[in-house]
Amino acid sequence: TLDPAFTKNQSIIWAVHQIYNALVQTDASLHLVPSLAKSWDISADNLTYTFHLRSDVYFQDNDAFPDGKGRRMTAKDVVYSFARIMDVNTASSGAWIFNSRVDPTGPFTAVDDTTFQLKLVAPFHPILGIVSMQYCSVIPKEVVEKYGKDFRRHPCGTGPFQFVAWEEGQALILKKNPHYFETDSARNHLPYLDGIKVSFFE
Repeated sequence: TLDPAFTKNQSIIWAVHQIYNALVQTDASLHLVPSLAKSWDISADNLTYTFHLRSDVYFQDNDAFPDGKGRRMTAKDVVYSFARIMDVNTASSGAWIFNSRVDPTGPFTAVDDTTFQLKLVAPFHPILGIVSMQYCSVIPKEVVEKYGKDFRRHPCGTGPFQFVAWEEGQALILKKNPHYFETDSARNHLPYLDGIKVSFFE
């Protein structure tokens, strides 16, 4: 599957990581660093995490969008993505990550387009590590609703590579996302590769 809600093993996690981004990510030293969120604040009681999102992130082009052009990602997309993990109808293998940890009355809030809040029921310091998991990849509602359960084969995210083709058990082809937001230290746009071919061995 290429649906982040079901990234339960390493082979799925690797492929999903090429197509999507989470709010935060781990660097080469396993430190948590910004990704879709450029910064975050933690309330004095350690219950409310406020993430300040980048305003230059766009979803990959997809037929679900007007004229097929990817739209800008906003805090509402984060709310939708996180709530979808918890939705029993999704039956996500990652539903456990928020169980008994987030405030059941209003766990996720889009304060404005670039501000997202997560509220806990009790302090839980590993929560930033939780939201760096591929389960918490940000996805667009329009694409999920267009493809339904077949979203697993029609992924759309904000990541460095976008979906081209997948012959199950044979090969997965991804191509460079020309609108990807990350740059290297010399301000060169990432990724460097034009594409990826993933082979499978049963």
